[in-house]
Amino acid sequence: MHVTLGINTGFAINRFPEPDDWVAVVADELGLANVQFTADLLNPFLPEAVVRREAETIRDLCARKSIRVQTTFTSAFTRVNHLMHPNPEIQQVWIDWFKRFFRLSRDLGAEGGGSHFGIMSVRDNADPAIRERRIQQAVNAWRELSEYGAEIGFDYMIFEPMSIPREVAETIPATRDIMDRCAEGFAIPMLLCLDVDHGDLQSTDPDDTDPHAWIRAFGKESPCIHIKQSLREKGGHYPFTAQYNERGKIIPSEILATMRESSIEKCTLLLEISHRERWPSDYTVVQDLKESVEYWRPAVEAANAN
Repeated sequence: MHVTLGINTGFAINRFPEPDDWVAVVADELGLANVQFTADLLNPFLPEAVVRREAETIRDLCARKSIRVQTTFTSAFTRVNHLMHPNPEIQQVWIDWFKRFFRLSRDLGAEGGGSHFGIMSVRDNADPAIRERRIQQAVNAWRELSEYGAEIGFDYMIFEPMSIPREVAETIPATRDIMDRCAEGFAIPMLLCLDVDHGDLQSTDPDDTDPHAWIRAFGKESPCIHIKQSLREKGGHYPFTAQYNERGKIIPSEILATMRESSIEKCTLLLEISHRERWPSDYTVVQDLKESVEYWRPAVEAANAN
């Protein structure tokens, strides 16, 4: 098993919008060389010429610091209905947006990219027939995107299992259902970006809120996994600092042991940690990320040595 420790760039949104700033944090402050680039740092809705110039700057800075953009993902500001939007015209806008996002992703060197699978409105989720229609609508859209991904050289697409039925893939069976639907007619594989803090708290099956059960079920289909400290109430994207580790259930050596038992050959663990724009959390971001990296690094090195 080979595990890489990396970071999702959500920490940088509205704090470190200039590429040289967040690249320096990743490389110089954290000593990491693998990132999942988030759309909110360079939204494809911006004019094409602006996106192209900024992408070139990011690519050059990353090359200078030996940083690899392995995957790309949506984030806080792009956590919207997109491919399950009830308005077909708006859904088409988002299909086109994803094609631009995937093109940007390839320009940055990413081998794959993705998002949550889709989010339903409260009204649509309440009607079983419409709910089924929305899920199939999203499957069809992702199938179209897989064809575009194949054209531009993507190896795969990824989606993230979530935590409530309205956002789909909230349980292990529900995620397997989506994966099965995406196994037919896709030009490139639909894989997963697991998250150690996701799963439906209302599920009667304890496996659905057990990160180890998720890894056993889907680890071999997950090129990357979001990591953050998870508490009993699953209330936030907490850092791996002493304050949260005392109450948290995510223990690096145990997660890595489950990954090895699941016969995972290669995976990137991505810190996905969010800080509220409040005092004092907004002023501890980099220090908390440093402490989180140091919490994980020995276990990752030990796992790779065995």
